[in-house]
Amino acid sequence: MHQARRHPSTRSALAAGSVLAIAGLLLAGCGSKATETDSANAESCVDTSGSTVKVGALNSLSGTMAISEVTVRNAIDLAVEQINASGGVMGKQIQLVGEDGASEPTVFAEKAEKLISSDCVAAVFGGWTSSSRKAMLPVFESANSLLYYPVQYEGLESSPNIFYTGATTNQQIVPALDYLKEKGVKSLYLVGSDYVFPQTANRIIKAYAEANGIEIKGEDYTPLGSTDFSTIINKVRTADADAVFNTLNGDSNVAFFREYKNVGLTPQDMPVVSVSIAEEEVGGIGVQNITGQLTAWNYYQTIDTPVNTAFVDAYKAKYGAEKPTSDPMEAAYASVYLWKNTVEKAQSFDVKAIQDNAGGVTFDAPEGLVTIDGENHHITKTARIGEIRPDGLIYTVWESPAPIEPDPFLKSYPWAAGLSG
Repeated sequence: MHQARRHPSTRSALAAGSVLAIAGLLLAGCGSKATETDSANAESCVDTSGSTVKVGALNSLSGTMAISEVTVRNAIDLAVEQINASGGVMGKQIQLVGEDGASEPTVFAEKAEKLISSDCVAAVFGGWTSSSRKAMLPVFESANSLLYYPVQYEGLESSPNIFYTGATTNQQIVPALDYLKEKGVKSLYLVGSDYVFPQTANRIIKAYAEANGIEIKGEDYTPLGSTDFSTIINKVRTADADAVFNTLNGDSNVAFFREYKNVGLTPQDMPVVSVSIAEEEVGGIGVQNITGQLTAWNYYQTIDTPVNTAFVDAYKAKYGAEKPTSDPMEAAYASVYLWKNTVEKAQSFDVKAIQDNAGGVTFDAPEGLVTIDGENHHITKTARIGEIRPDGLIYTVWESPAPIEPDPFLKSYPWAAGLSG
């Protein structure tokens, strides 16, 4: 476990519920290694004496990230419904308490505190942006509670109180770069939203590029929710890179890809590789604006396995035949089952018992078999590069031959030395 000690005053401010302290943490270094705190013995109000156990779902149901996060909430609901129908967890029915993070990191932190201390949930499933996760991290550590975070992220983090069920960098971004290099890409333009994930991801991309003879032609950031991309797209066009690496999040992607097409840029001339656009976002962007572009994920609706077919059928039966499945919601779905399987292995809802028993816990997920790494709390993931087709779905054009072990601090890559601080 990679650990670093936070300043005691930060912990005390958070314990006092200071919103200013939470906001300050958002400005902290992107790659800091999370710490085990001396609050590991924090008293829990979780009540498992009856026939139910509470868990929390914390997702943006409003604001700029709702385009992505509503489907994650749906997947959590589906998993809870299925588990309850099959007997629950250790014989107890799951009672889901939902909250709206409203696309604001400070709101995520406040709602996390409410779920833990007022609703007394045994675990929380949710978060999307790295800013939301970093805002919640000290809340979960100080209360010694558990967050299951379902979205790919920039890595360089590990916490005993977070299980990361989306991809870390070596399971998504690095395979995407390897794929582009194999296809002869010699230059990239980097476009991202102005917050933790894109900034840190691009530090990693630039380190990879320097080590692999790839030129970075430009790097631009825009606030979450931005809709004016005329200046950035003009810079992208004149830079004439071989490809664009896109780390925009939320509904900014709608404006970006519409403008990209409007100026005549095509996937054939300058493909865009996106790491935050899944099937759900394609519809909002307009398939006509994004057909032929590439994505890097670990799951697509089109994966042809019996397990995924059953998952897709169940999701569409519950939410509508027109509703696609996607990587983050699949990871959220898997996270509920991984929590269940860990509780049942530990024969306890206790946080320490779950932490002690998490290593080696598996789930036959729609993406394939996933396994929890007990040291860093990430899971194995199969990397997949996909192409967006005219039917609005994403089809695998390359995948790793086996699930990739998580390496959140990129310790196995010499070019990444020093990135984690």
